[in-house]
Amino acid sequence: MVHCNVATQIAAHAVIVTLLTGANPALASNAPSPGQDQIMTNEANMAEHPYVGMWVTEDGHIRQELLANGRYDEARGSRKSAYRGRYEVRGAHIDYWDDTGFTADGEFVDRDTLHHGGMVFRRR
Repeated sequence: MVHCNVATQIAAHAVIVTLLTGANPALASNAPSPGQDQIMTNEANMAEHPYVGMWVTEDGHIRQELLANGRYDEARGSRKSAYRGRYEVRGAHIDYWDDTGFTADGEFVDRDTLHHGGMVFRRR
C-alpha cells in the first residue's frame, strides 16, 4: 500500500481538477466569481448600458463586440472569436472573465473610447 502525506494528496487533487476542468490556477483571479442571481441581474443591466456594440483598435487588428447579453466576442487579425467570455460594466469600468479562465478590465474614457489592456478601442 502506498502512503502519501496530506500535501502530496492536495497537490495530486489540484492536478486532477486542472486536467478535468481545463482550469489554469496560474491564470485565476483573486476576485470571486459572481453567483447565479448576480449574473442574471447583471445581464439585465448589460442589455441597457450604453457600451453594447463593436469596439476596434485604430489598426483594426483587434475587434471586440460587447453583446447585450453580457457576453463578449473578440477577434484578432484573421482569427475570429479568439477570445470569448462575459463582462460586467460598473459606471465607466468594465471587467472581463474569459471562458479560458483569465480576467481583465478596462475603462471607458467617454462614450466612444475604451482603454483596455494597454490599447485604445473606438466604437464602430
